[in-house]
Amino acid sequence: CGFDAPANEASEKRDVVKIVTKDDCVFHVSRDVIHMSKTINTMISDLGVDSSDPIPICNVNGVTMKKVLDWCAYHKNDPPLADDKSKTGTSEISAWDKQFFSVDQETVFELILAANYLDISGLLDVACRVVANMINGKTPEEIRRTFNIINDFSPEEEARIRKENAWVEE
Repeated sequence: CGFDAPANEASEKRDVVKIVTKDDCVFHVSRDVIHMSKTINTMISDLGVDSSDPIPICNVNGVTMKKVLDWCAYHKNDPPLADDKSKTGTSEISAWDKQFFSVDQETVFELILAANYLDISGLLDVACRVVANMINGKTPEEIRRTFNIINDFSPEEEARIRKENAWVEE
């Protein structure tokens, strides 16, 4: 596993950051690609990491990091996500992102965890909208089937909860 910044994106060695994942995969990434990660930016500035020092990313495996870096490379010129936009959930998912997230549920959830850990708000926002779309318009039973969730409520508990939350169905 690994990822090397293309020569045209990392013309100078100081523009490349070396990242090592929890499973020891090494990625050489252009700073203009990884700038979206507030976690990595903080590590670079606070720890004084230079281009030869590897940045350990202990909570992300190599396969997931490769996907994260692919997403960041594609979106590197996107404007920063507005705080209020991430809360509305009304914006569409782009065709590229729909294709990018055409993966199994486990990968989607690993990308959410990685985006959260790396503090990449744009990736986290899109990934959460993907999951929201998996849930939207489904009954509780359909959601349980989609995510393999076992219903551990007794019939009485479920009836009480449905009654207390009847306003949601209105």
